[in-house]
Amino acid sequence: MANIIGRKEELTFLNKVLNSSEPELVAVFGRRRVGKTFLIRNTFAAQLAFEFSGIHNASFDQQLENFTLALSKARKLKTTRPTSWISALSMLEDYLKPLIKKQRTVIFFDEFPWIGTPRSGFLQAFENFWNTWASRQKNLVVILCGSAAAWMIQKVINNRGGLHNRVTRKLRLLPFTLHETALYLNERKINLDQYQVLQIYMVMGGIPHYLKEIEKGESAIQAIDRTCFSKDGLLHEEFKNLFASLFDGAQYHILVIRALAKKGTGLTRNELIKACKLTSGGGTTQLLEELTQSGFITPYIPFDKTAKESIYRLTDEYAHFYLKFIEHSKFKGTGTWTRFSTGTSWQSWSGNAFESICIKHTPQIKKALGIEGVHTEISAWRYKGDKDEQGAQIDLLIDRHDNCINICEIKFSINTYIITKAYSRELDNKVKIFRERTNTRKALFLTMVTTNGVKNSDSYTGQIQKEITMEALFKN
Repeated sequence: MANIIGRKEELTFLNKVLNSSEPELVAVFGRRRVGKTFLIRNTFAAQLAFEFSGIHNASFDQQLENFTLALSKARKLKTTRPTSWISALSMLEDYLKPLIKKQRTVIFFDEFPWIGTPRSGFLQAFENFWNTWASRQKNLVVILCGSAAAWMIQKVINNRGGLHNRVTRKLRLLPFTLHETALYLNERKINLDQYQVLQIYMVMGGIPHYLKEIEKGESAIQAIDRTCFSKDGLLHEEFKNLFASLFDGAQYHILVIRALAKKGTGLTRNELIKACKLTSGGGTTQLLEELTQSGFITPYIPFDKTAKESIYRLTDEYAHFYLKFIEHSKFKGTGTWTRFSTGTSWQSWSGNAFESICIKHTPQIKKALGIEGVHTEISAWRYKGDKDEQGAQIDLLIDRHDNCINICEIKFSINTYIITKAYSRELDNKVKIFRERTNTRKALFLTMVTTNGVKNSDSYTGQIQKEITMEALFKN
């Protein structure tokens, strides 16, 4: 069994499944390339009796042929191809019966959404398999896994037919945190400091399949050059396949991704509808839900607003980087990223990318503030102002139930950040406008979150209440 890096909560969850004395139907979903298959295979290596993976865009005959080969491999005996999914799952049942009499047994359907081709009857056959037999076998664990997260939720977890309320547990697998990313690279004998790891994370996110491409002895810039800007680099063409493999009508999903990539602070639903020329009906709701559940975008409820006023942000690092730098790049090969990283477009991108990473690592920020045990609500805030009044925007608000609010200013900088007099006035203005416009009576703590600290924070001790550096984001 391969060593599993991080994933402590997920391993605890899966061990509960394994040690349960009941039949289990477990739905596992998450973004493509996030490591779902690796986690299941290696957690249940000793108990895995059958594994079958759907093939993208394959026909009914091809899926059934693939199932037959998988069952032959499990049985170590050539199997006659069944004529339907009903008979295929009946053959699986016959294979499993003697095994579950002896021990806890796991079967694994990977890329479950791809198996059920139109009019194939697979989902109905699986419903029958679970309801009439599998759900009665106390030693059986059935794992259903899929990258099409929204499909998994709609068709499996929230199924209104034969699988209604049948899923016993569900697990959404998220990308690695910065802490897990550093552990993963260290396990692969890749020695990079935190700033180098942060640079890689800003491009690749915590996606294990992407991080696996980094080679020993490479700097972050070299790794980004090779994987993103060489014609054979994994991430050079990944975007083109990413959405098509997950969504029907993927062109609309890409429209939303492109619109959000242009607006780092995010867009409301109505702003997205206008920017992408979408309808205001249920189709848009489903589209946004699919992108959200798959981890590409994240809705945030602004301070003192309702869910209907949510702001959607692009939170997939690779998609943002691809659209900003790779897609229309005139440059290729060695030195490309060095060239980009001295330009103004890099400065705006790096600020947005670091801000998004900080928001994802709010638990680590709370821990650094010493408030991990305090209930909080996380949001952002913006006031557009008008021609006579200045607007204001706050990157991250931590609204605490101890009657305090941390107003977090997030700044990415290669060196220690320097607060100028103009920026100091801007900070005062943000706090002033926020208090006036929200009428909050809570204590407001201005908090600086930076890569390498603030050089002249001593000059603003009455203004800045707390400083947090990237080191805090790497904590577990």
